[in-house]
Amino acid sequence: MIATLRSLLLVGVMTTASAAGAEATRSILSFDDLQGWADDDHGAALSVFLNTCGDLVDPDWRALCAAAKTYEPDAARAFFELFFRPVLVEDGKDALFTGYFEPELDGSRTRSDQFRYPIYKMPPEAREAGQWLSRRDILSGDVMQGRGLEIAWVDDPVELFFLQIQGSGRVRLPNGKALRVGYGGANGHPYRSIGVELVRSGVLGAHEVSAQMIRAWVRKNPEAGAELLFHNPSYVFFREVSRVAPELGPLGAMNRSVTTMRSIAADPAYTPLGAPVWVEKDGKTPLRRLMIAQDTGSAIKGAQRADIFFGTGDKAGQAAGRLKDPGRMIVLLPIQRAYALLPDEF
Repeated sequence: MIATLRSLLLVGVMTTASAAGAEATRSILSFDDLQGWADDDHGAALSVFLNTCGDLVDPDWRALCAAAKTYEPDAARAFFELFFRPVLVEDGKDALFTGYFEPELDGSRTRSDQFRYPIYKMPPEAREAGQWLSRRDILSGDVMQGRGLEIAWVDDPVELFFLQIQGSGRVRLPNGKALRVGYGGANGHPYRSIGVELVRSGVLGAHEVSAQMIRAWVRKNPEAGAELLFHNPSYVFFREVSRVAPELGPLGAMNRSVTTMRSIAADPAYTPLGAPVWVEKDGKTPLRRLMIAQDTGSAIKGAQRADIFFGTGDKAGQAAGRLKDPGRMIVLLPIQRAYALLPDEF
């Protein structure tokens, strides 16, 4: 019976509609199909999985979390192979891996000539509105003034813009300490890429676009650069995050710290948050690694779309900003859910 189920599992394919309404094809694979699977540090992946699995409420996942706690790191591979099956989810779009990081900015809790660009908390009316004022309206008007909504002030509007794209970061204070900020909400406007706009307007070629190139161009062209930033009407508000230890990563969508090179942001319409995901990233520096989907992002849409967390600071930002590679990602689902994917004729 087990051999029969295993053979069916390896060939089972099902087409369904995702939560987002897009048609998706799910193919159930074997662990032998995962390139480099045997060479990974499964114990490291198990540790990251345990960071968030306790917050999963579905009975299937809760049972797996309880089982995971009984496994030592050197037995982690056996845990994943015993309780999960690899599922390749495809929606017709090419796979794309990009990177994100936790930026560090220089700032102060008080305004000065040097530190004059505010990091704002979310106003209550913005939270209630669904879609509120645009980026231009927020920064050009006086709607935020005199309300005590400033968490801190920083010295660079371009770095503040990229902080909003990342959704979390650290602010280095003049006294040597740091404060952390995390995503606190948004104004409800769709994100529009300023990189795409630079290509459309002929300023940069498609092959030239990177976070570093955008920063350099905006700083070299301050007036046109300020107008370029307004091209993106989306505006992100923050909250101070004081409970996260300095040695840990920022909070992801599961309200737990993400882990450098082991956490990814994925589309929850296709990949359950908290699920292990086998990453086969190609490109100049191929990567084969088991990661955990612990975060999301407004630009991370699709079955084969993931953002890899690179860590904190400028070095991590440079590496994350260069990443734009193909490959494939395979989600590991509880084995009973994998059985449920078998076609009806079986």
